[in-house]
Amino acid sequence: MKNTFAKEERLCAKKRIDMLFRSSSFFVLYPFRVVFVFEKNNETVHYPPCQSIISVSKRRYKRAVDRNSIKRMMRECYRLQKSNDLIPFLLKHNVTLYLAIQYVGKQILTYDVFNAAMKKMLKKLQDECAETHLEKGC
Repeated sequence: MKNTFAKEERLCAKKRIDMLFRSSSFFVLYPFRVVFVFEKNNETVHYPPCQSIISVSKRRYKRAVDRNSIKRMMRECYRLQKSNDLIPFLLKHNVTLYLAIQYVGKQILTYDVFNAAMKKMLKKLQDECAETHLEKGC
């Protein structure tokens, strides 16, 4: 599987974004706040197994340079690690994941810290899917 973050994998549809923030679950795993919704695939139309938004608060980071550098590091960590466990898991169980990753840290962290936190976050997300969504049989 390619380590890409294509346009199709970015959550852009207003209806889906509204649905994500209206009826979703979330958890905080420092330095990220993760909002997510799982949806069972019943359609024959091919959608990517995971669509996501990455955001940094403008209130906390006034300078666009800081916000953009944080988002760049988050996107890079997500891009490299999503195909290891999360995407094969979603494909195996025929589930689509809508995901918002928000940065809540008070300072700009190093790439190694982002990488380790992203790995933990994706593992926790996979566990959440397994225990809540798949047990219900939705």
